[in-house]
Amino acid sequence: MSSLKGLRHRIRGYFITGLLAVVPLSFTIYVISIVLRNSDKIFNLLPEAYNPKRWIPFPLPGLGIVVMVLVVFTTGLLVKNYVGSRIMEFGEKIVYRIPLVRPIYSAVKQLLVAIFTEKGEGFERVVLIEYPRRGIYALGFVTGVARGEVQEMTVQRVLNVFLPTTPNPTSGFYLLVPETDVIPLKISVEDAFKLIISGGLVSSQEGLVWNGAARTLTPPGEAAAQTAIDHRKGEKKCP
Repeated sequence: MSSLKGLRHRIRGYFITGLLAVVPLSFTIYVISIVLRNSDKIFNLLPEAYNPKRWIPFPLPGLGIVVMVLVVFTTGLLVKNYVGSRIMEFGEKIVYRIPLVRPIYSAVKQLLVAIFTEKGEGFERVVLIEYPRRGIYALGFVTGVARGEVQEMTVQRVLNVFLPTTPNPTSGFYLLVPETDVIPLKISVEDAFKLIISGGLVSSQEGLVWNGAARTLTPPGEAAAQTAIDHRKGEKKCP
């Protein structure tokens, strides 16, 4: 009976290992193929006289991606100068006057600014805070130090902390947390996002421990417990 149970455990371990190897790679190839197939559709928006397909006698997959990168780069170059920034401000004023478009545009822009901005203005580091009550911890991102009246009205120095939700980290809560109540973590912002989006299923590289004999996945806690049991068995065998 025990041998049958062990065989079933091994088969399950092999199957999970195969899923972890095949599914991510297949999904990545699938997404890339979709992007390559649909990226060239951008040329349908151009006038026929300016369509690059007229000049290139053979299909070139991925050309739309190159064009999109050049368009984004050129747009950023134009917005950086005075005239471009004024045009951008005028366009944003129009967008903010549209009721349904304003919240979507504003949320997406704020999220991108928080992630990609430099010089410490984005997600600076990952921290643990006790939320929603003492004894329960949540992952948060420090976005800076509170300033102005908010800081003046508090006794302690408080930090701006963004507390994302699972599985959609674009929504969450803005908290003002005393610096003494914040527990800094060493994990990167990217690993923290993976942990939040997956609901704890996907963590850092140390999150899964491989059992070398059976090549099955074992949670870190179980692996440590099994190591302790094996160690005690070894002590008993010693004379």
